[in-house]
Formats: sequence, structure tokens, C-alpha cells
Amino acid sequence: MNKNTKRILGVVGAVVLSVGTLATSTQAAVTSVTLVFQGPLTGGDAETGQDELLGAKTAVAIYNDSNPKVKVVLKTADDQGDEAVAGTVAPGIASNKAVVGIIGPAYSGASIASFPSYKSAGLTMVSPSATRVTLTNPKSVDNGFPFFHRVLANDSVQAPALAKWAISGTASPKVYLVDDTKAYSTGLRDYMMAQLAAQGTTPLGKDQAPQGTSDYTSLVAKVKSSGANVVIYCGYAPDGAKFLKALRDGGFTGQFASGDGSLVSTFITGAGAANANGAKLTAAAVPFELIATKDQLAAFTKATGLASPAGHTYVTETFNATNIYLQCIEKGKVTRPGIQSCVSTGSFNLAGGKTITFSRYGEINGGAPVGLFSITAGAIKYEGLAK
Repeated sequence: MNKNTKRILGVVGAVVLSVGTLATSTQAAVTSVTLVFQGPLTGGDAETGQDELLGAKTAVAIYNDSNPKVKVVLKTADDQGDEAVAGTVAPGIASNKAVVGIIGPAYSGASIASFPSYKSAGLTMVSPSATRVTLTNPKSVDNGFPFFHRVLANDSVQAPALAKWAISGTASPKVYLVDDTKAYSTGLRDYMMAQLAAQGTTPLGKDQAPQGTSDYTSLVAKVKSSGANVVIYCGYAPDGAKFLKALRDGGFTGQFASGDGSLVSTFITGAGAANANGAKLTAAAVPFELIATKDQLAAFTKATGLASPAGHTYVTETFNATNIYLQCIEKGKVTRPGIQSCVSTGSFNLAGGKTITFSRYGEINGGAPVGLFSITAGAIKYEGLAK
């Protein structure tokens, strides 16, 4: 998306006000530390960030209500899911010495843009939703080593699941691939190609429609003329919804599938419920209402004011990412070096009772699940885990 200078300066100012400056003293005992949730809180992708923030709020509320020796202050940084904005907000966050960890960044492109600031400041990141493979690839210039970690499967796992889910139930599937050119989307597309080839399915075509595309007429015509009966879109909800609506308006009646970038309710409202019904989606996520304890669900309602986490994406994963920091803080790790050492080498309990450790480059040892979802009766329906 194009961002003008005035908007970026406004975001920078908002982050400065949000993160603030807390006085510290080397002589005084630490009584509070700050964690920052970084993700899209305004703009077209705001629903993803706002959903994730619910998980962070819940985890911090449970921790602070236990009367710990060190309280945790939760602040937010709105990067709008945009790498250009992330690159301007990250330096201010990194310079605030009260901040000991980043819950995020939520998006892959924003993560890459934030890495220079956070790596130079020794600031740990635990992302609930950034899935691009290169973020943890030591051979890539995009890697966040040693400070970036994530609590979910990357796109080398999501892409095969999406490829299988997209064509399931379709006789003689003929696939057309489309992406929005962004860092997350092109990575997902590339791993999709490998999986489709392994399945013996050669896409009839592949194309790109950059974010902000206003007219999909020619792309829809190409899809239809190709004879495709399955379209797989790699991108985010605002544009994915417009593309799906254009496909249906243009007479395409085949299957539509997309990854976690489209797994928000605004995808349904943007495309129209009738157009969205039947769409197949994947995400490296498990709904919080299915995995949380009764006490955790009660804490969610108390912390957020919402009756249920149902319909909100990546709440579980953000709850887990936040709790990794909280478990370190409980152990007395209240400095950036202490947090980094703890996160990199520690063992952590997640929602649902699973215990994890991180690999050297920030992936969960042993892997993580991918969920299958569909749009049914105008709502997101969880269909179970990919196999």
C-alpha cells in the first residue's frame, strides 16, 4: 500500500505516546517492565492486529492478577502491517530501555523492516503470526537471528496444507495461483508451487495483483479463459475479498482458497457473505475457545470485555507468545540480555498443556499445527487440523 509522509509521521507520534519513557535506576530493584505488541491496529489489516491483541491482554492480565514481584506493562505499536511504517516505528521502540520484548511483529514484511532496529538493540521478538520461511533461515538476508522467534508453523508447513485443502473435494482440479507481491505472499506462493508439483498438479496459470489493485477485470478474464476450477490466493484479506468478489461477479463458480492472511471476518464482509461462502482457508492457528481452560476463558472476558474469543484469529498464538515472556519474567529475567537468553534456551508451557523449546534459529522444535477453516453460513468455521 502507498503511505504518505503525513500518515507515517502520525504513526510515529502515536507509537512514541504509546510506548512512552519510563525512568529506571540501576540502584533500584526492578518493579515493572514493558512488553510491546506490534502489529496492524489501524488500516485495512487492523482486524488481525486487534484480534491478536486480545491474547496479549489476557495473558498479561492473568499474570498481573497473580501479584508478581515484577509487574508487566503492555504497550502497543501500530505498524499497520506495512513494512514502510514498521521501519519508522521500530527505532523508537528499540530506544526505549523499559521495553524488554516485542510480542510480534505480526506480519512478515513488517518483521523484516523491524529487524535492523531490534537486532542492534538486542531486543527479543516472539511473533504470533509472521510465517515467511526466510525469517528463520540463516542463509537469508531476511533472517532475524538470534532475536526472532515464532510460536507457529511457517509457510513451508502452511503451504502444503493449503494446497491439499484447496483442491480437496474438487474433481480433476485445475489450479490458478495469484499473489499480492508482498513478502508473506510470495513465500507462501513458492512453497505452494512445490507442493502442487509433488501432488502432480501443474497450475494452469499464476499471476500477481499488487495490494491496492482497484480493477481485477483482466485478471478475472485470464482465470476464466484458463479453464481453472480452483483459485488459490496468497495475500491479505482486504485485497483477497475484492478479488473474490470480482471473480464471482465475473461468473467464476469454482473453488476459492487462501491462507491465514485472509482469515478475518472483514474478508467475508468485503467479498460479501454469498460470495465468500464455501471458501477454504488455512492458518497455523488453533481457536482459543477450543484449547483454553475455563479460568483462561473467564480471564479473557474480564480482560477484553468480550463474551468469547470465537471468531477472533491468532488469540491462542498471541497468548502463547506473551506467556513466553511472562514465564521468563517470573524467573527474574528483567533485562534484554536476560530475556533473550531465557527465550532462546528455555522450556515453555503453552495453552492446552503443550511444552515447547525453540531451535537455534527461532522455530518451535518438533513443529506446530496448521488449522483448516471454511466460510460457512457467512462465518469462519474451524474444520480441524491438517494432516
